[in-house]
Amino acid sequence: MRYLLMSLADENTPAPDEKLFAEMGAYIQEMSAKGILLATGGLEPGGVRMTSAGSEITVTDGPFTEAKEAVVGFALVEVRSEEEMLELARRFRRIVGDGVSEIRRVL
Repeated sequence: MRYLLMSLADENTPAPDEKLFAEMGAYIQEMSAKGILLATGGLEPGGVRMTSAGSEITVTDGPFTEAKEAVVGFALVEVRSEEEMLELARRFRRIVGDGVSEIRRVL
């Protein structure tokens, strides 16, 4: 099973420090070594939205959502069960602290 774990922006979250970078680096290295982590990264706040209606395609520059709703980072993981995915997400939240993550199964 593949899951996309997304970290949402939180205006109250302090800037990352060396301790956070070290803990997150170790966590990413562990997941990579186990073959669980397929991809990870941060996302720019802007982006481009493409909309189609009939034969018309419109391209609009972002940002599109309020800061509290913007996805700022992601991890694509492959696990054996939903329980395993939830434990990975819990470990992530413990490392980064208060905030919101959204998780979706990739079909």
